[in-house]
Amino acid sequence: MRKQAVTLTAVAVACAIALSGCSAGDTDDSDDSDETLTVWTVEDVADRVAAQEAIFAEYTKATGVKVELVAVAEDQLTTVLTSSAAAGELPDMIGALSLNGVNQLATDDLLDVEAASSIIDELGADTFSERALELTSDGDTQLAVPSDGWAQLLYYRTDLFEAAGLDAPTSYDDIAAAAAALDSDSLAGIVASTAPADSFTQQTFEHFALANDCQLVDSDDAITLDSPECLEAFQFYADLIQDSSVQGNQDADTTRATYFAGGASMVVWSSFLLDELAGLRNDALPTCAECAADPTFLAKNTGVVSAIEGPSGSEPASFGEIVSWAVLQDAAPEAQDLVEYMMGDGYNDWLAVAPEGKVPTRAGTAENPTEFSDGWQQLEAGVDTKALLSSVYSADILDAVVAAPDGFNRWGIPEGQGALAAAVGGQFVVPQSIASMLDSGVSAQDAAAEAQAQATTIQEDLDF
Repeated sequence: MRKQAVTLTAVAVACAIALSGCSAGDTDDSDDSDETLTVWTVEDVADRVAAQEAIFAEYTKATGVKVELVAVAEDQLTTVLTSSAAAGELPDMIGALSLNGVNQLATDDLLDVEAASSIIDELGADTFSERALELTSDGDTQLAVPSDGWAQLLYYRTDLFEAAGLDAPTSYDDIAAAAAALDSDSLAGIVASTAPADSFTQQTFEHFALANDCQLVDSDDAITLDSPECLEAFQFYADLIQDSSVQGNQDADTTRATYFAGGASMVVWSSFLLDELAGLRNDALPTCAECAADPTFLAKNTGVVSAIEGPSGSEPASFGEIVSWAVLQDAAPEAQDLVEYMMGDGYNDWLAVAPEGKVPTRAGTAENPTEFSDGWQQLEAGVDTKALLSSVYSADILDAVVAAPDGFNRWGIPEGQGALAAAVGGQFVVPQSIASMLDSGVSAQDAAAEAQAQATTIQEDLDF
């Protein structure tokens, strides 16, 4: 849920400001190696960039290969890639690349898929999440190396649910029943994104849609947003917001603020909420009445559901993002070695950059199958305050988060329509249809038809 006109010069300037040089190897001027790998990272927040520099510095000490790190904002990546490709100045590899980004690079034939396959084989495919490998593949072709992921989660107030005798919100029926039972003048039954030009709304709705087996396309690549399953998902989402939520557009900031203030019994957010919910980030602290005496009150009284099930769903499902290391065409041979390092000796350090949003997609090694999943639970999270996730959250919650990638699904990607999914999401087709239901009283049937028509036009333009 973290998250197109910029020139290469602008990127270089941003890099100089954010990174003071951008080269992880610059601290070791005595190194005689002439090898330098250029790595772009979408993890562009300042403290995360510094953490990445430190990891690459260790790699340089071990191998003599320098790394030039360039931070690129995710919403600028498409434009920067286009400019760089035209100038013949692409990087050797890109880190933290989203599934949409991987599929776009594949469409543009910029990926070294042989390198990706070789890395997976070297590390052992059976040490990775099977679902993560599926989502980063096109048929039998491995496109990139899945490094980690974040889960879209339904957070709920366990104390309120228990007091009301409510079941955990694992299905459409349970969610609607709980939201209706707990909704009052002072408490929203649920808060979820509704902003019409916000990718968070797309992610939130897709989370519920996948649970009901509502897909973007069918096996023949035909758009299916007006299917009975999708119509049911649109109706459920509209009813949930209209009957048991707050008025006005909601986004990532407002939903978090409402839940943190004790004003909602449920919220849909990514696993990036975990450190903030625990009071580890000063600019996003819980503010509920009980939080003044105990900053961890909400964390202690919150449960999570990673996968939910709709009435037409075949099994529980969830939305999640898998990010990857992508080796590009004509990359230096050392790029493959660096990815293997980042998924091996440097993997725990990589996950530690932001453990609440970096759930491991590689559980361990052949020798120690749970090395990384176990290690993740012992990583300190937070920005202004650091704490072990395991010191705040129960093992059940952390186990659910770690297991979440195995249940991830995404519109279009399993069907080989990642580029279409990216375009539909980028043009906010679904968020606009949701807004038409909530703001203009458009029926779910008409909203689904509207989304169907817009997505079909986008598909026709891409095929042309």
